[in-house]
Formats: sequence, structure tokens, C-alpha cells
Amino acid sequence: MRKATVNRETNETKIKVELSIEGSGIGTIKTPVGFLTHMLDLLLHHSGFNLSVDAVGDVEVDYHHTVEDIGICIGRCIKTAIGDKKGINRYGTFSVPMDEARARVLVDISGRPHYRYEGPELKGKTGDFDGELTHEFFKAVSLHAGITLHVIVESGDNLHHMIEASFKAFARALKKAVTIIPGNAVPSSKGVLD
Repeated sequence: MRKATVNRETNETKIKVELSIEGSGIGTIKTPVGFLTHMLDLLLHHSGFNLSVDAVGDVEVDYHHTVEDIGICIGRCIKTAIGDKKGINRYGTFSVPMDEARARVLVDISGRPHYRYEGPELKGKTGDFDGELTHEFFKAVSLHAGITLHVIVESGDNLHHMIEASFKAFARALKKAVTIIPGNAVPSSKGVLD
């Protein structure tokens, strides 16, 4: 079983994340950021991973520290759970339409972290969540998982829909990338992924 647990405690947040790649899309998501809780629930359902998140943070300041630190913990769990990367598909891409919005996500489990976003600015709020914090989450995941992550919002007017389509597409693309394929070799001509 490819799984991991990460605990992170700072002066700003206290977070525990448990992740199992060979899961069935179950888990418990508890964060003080309602919209992010919703997005992480979608992440676990669409990835098929088991994911549990228990987080508290200094949300009286704003949501930035909590969102970023949850991303850090999820990224570290992904990296640990994948392990030596033998036999993984490595690449994954997926497009998700959601009403007027459409998002496409491309993942390379390369060992080289890079996050790139293309599309409309994620300005404004959905509920009390600043749309721009979406980037902080994905950047943290990319950096700490060691993955190249491209998020492309190809169309959309509704901020909620654009972000939700991005999270669903990320979940599905990541699921493809971590899938084991026959051959049990590291999928790189260099023989290593780092």
C-alpha cells in the first residue's frame, strides 16, 4: 500500500494529513476554511485516494497560512506515498467541464517541482475564500510533492466553477499519473526521477 502521514505544527497552523493512494475515495476533511474543505472533499472523491485532513489555523488573520500549509502537507504525503516511482505512469492529464467553466490539468511526477497557471485571474471571493489562494495551494502541493503541475482554465465566468473544475481535473490527472503500469521500471530514460 502506498500511503503516508504528515504532521505539521507551526505558530500559525496545526495540521495532520493521511493519504493512501490505493484507496476508495473515503476520508474526513476538517478545516476552518469552508470552501477549501469542499475542494478537498472533491479531491478525495475524484482521485479515488483515501484522504483525511485535520487542520486548524490562524484564520482570524486570513486563510493564507492554513491553505498553504495544507498544500504543503498534502504535497509531502503524495511524495512519500509514491516512493521510488517505479512502475508509475508518471504523466496525467484531464479536462473537466463545469457549466460555463472548463479546466485542464497536466501532471508530471518528475521530481522537478514547477507550478504554472494559465487562464482568467482568480480574483475575488467565493464565499469568504479568496480565489487567489488557489494558487498558493497548488504551488505548495507542487513544490512539496516534487511534481510539475500545469493548471489551465480554458473558459469560465463563475469563480467557484473555475476553481472547482481545476480541483477535479487535478484529482483525475494525478490519479492517472500515479497509476502503476506493467514493467515495474522508473519511467525515465535517465533511470531516475528526481
